Amino acid sequence: MPMPRVPLPRLALPALALAGAVAVAGCTSAGTAEPAGSPATSQTSGPAQASAVHWHACTVQGAPMRCASLQVPLDYSHPAGRKLTLALSEVPATAPPSRQQGDLLVNPGGPGGSGLALAAIVAQGLDHTVASEYNIIGFDPRGVGSSIPALHCDPSFFAGVRPDYIPANARAEQVLINRAKTYAADCQRRFGWLLPYMTTENVARDADAIRAALGQQQINYFAYSYGTYIGQVYATLFPHRVRRMVLDSTVDPRGVWYGDNISQDYAFEGRMLAFFTWVASHNDIYRLGSTRARVQQAWYGVRARLKAHPIAGPAGPMIGPDEFDDTFLQGGYTSTLWPGLATALAAYVHAGAPGMPTRAGAGRLVIAQYQEFGTQNENEFAVYNAVECADVNWPRNWAKWNADTRRVYRTAPFQAWDNAWFNASCAFWPVRGPARPLPIGSAGLPGILMIQGTLDAATPYPGAQAAERRLPTARMVVVAGGGNHGQSLAQPPNTCVDGYLNRYLATGALPSRPGLVDAVCPPGPAPAPGG
Repeated sequence: MPMPRVPLPRLALPALALAGAVAVAGCTSAGTAEPAGSPATSQTSGPAQASAVHWHACTVQGAPMRCASLQVPLDYSHPAGRKLTLALSEVPATAPPSRQQGDLLVNPGGPGGSGLALAAIVAQGLDHTVASEYNIIGFDPRGVGSSIPALHCDPSFFAGVRPDYIPANARAEQVLINRAKTYAADCQRRFGWLLPYMTTENVARDADAIRAALGQQQINYFAYSYGTYIGQVYATLFPHRVRRMVLDSTVDPRGVWYGDNISQDYAFEGRMLAFFTWVASHNDIYRLGSTRARVQQAWYGVRARLKAHPIAGPAGPMIGPDEFDDTFLQGGYTSTLWPGLATALAAYVHAGAPGMPTRAGAGRLVIAQYQEFGTQNENEFAVYNAVECADVNWPRNWAKWNADTRRVYRTAPFQAWDNAWFNASCAFWPVRGPARPLPIGSAGLPGILMIQGTLDAATPYPGAQAAERRLPTARMVVVAGGGNHGQSLAQPPNTCVDGYLNRYLATGALPSRPGLVDAVCPPGPAPAPGG
């Protein structure tokens, strides 16, 4: 499954301003600071080129911003050759020039996630004083969204009810294998010229091209999820061009990408069980059982029913088991979705009972959750496959995939097969990546702030610790017991986490407790039950 775009707060206009000074509350470590002020002088030789970005007024998801485009090389070994066009967005700094700290490049994850709207979200979520000191820059990476070209391999790939992720027999599995093969072939047919260059290393080089075009000798960087891997690669390739870097929910660089996906399977099983436990604790409301096992039984019962009888909306999508899985998977990213998911599940189980919706009404609730959270974007899926399949060579023997997936499924069934099929095209991809991922780490890096929940499913905690070991200047703020993917700028806010984030971006302050855990923050409260 993808390293997802983190479900951050929706844009709220007018922009939010967090009142008062930067606070560090409820935490267990003090910090040390570097002097605040203008960006540090780069240690690289020669000045950055003058700005080559021409901004114009625009609106992104309802937020007034500035937009621009930038041409970058398709192939950095031939910079004068064919070009790609990146889409950029900006919320400009408003502080006096003497207090401005340069450009803050932001990325929400993926691979495949659009980052244009994130600039406004970060500008709203940071302390107003801190946000005012940065030009906050979003971008759509190569192949994504408004960048040109946008990668599409089969726009109809997610149309209709798809074959069940969990194959009932060898023939059903072969149908899914053929589907993965066809998708890989479609990508080659449509974009074979682009696929060899759809790598994280090239995305990192694009980020450096953005830095240079903005006229900056060093860049500040803030990212979530897969965006943290872009940051790790950037820090490895261009260590002296990093000024400040925030990595929230960090990718394990050791497992890129086959091993990381298997690690996700086990972690998402834990998050799904946590959801079942939460629903059971509110049995007075949802009436799905007072134990985790009973709720789990109800959930798998609905899944089986949808396999036999998909939900058909009057003008909406068909919801079968795959769409059901994709929708509830989002609850593994953030517990803020649990009340709505539980309400839809309970309504479908109890449809027609006194006080409950009709079967049609319950179906509409499930469809609404799917349309809001579970729908797949084929451009994101295409870019996800293109990047992960080209970053490193995947196993090409399907027997290994089958054996590994069946082993995982025995103890972690929720995502085992779903995740296998999300990645299966990499077994047949026309581009073969290197045998091993890029070794992460470099001398000369400034202090890096990492933020990580211990129960994060998409980027499990041990992997973030592995990344920290490879970035010796990094300091990690750990949210003990935090299961949400993306801990900073969340809703409701975690003032401890956001305090560390704002203080670091304001002054360079990092938590100073020795060891892999440099500071600890409490998790946010469990969601209140309801609809």
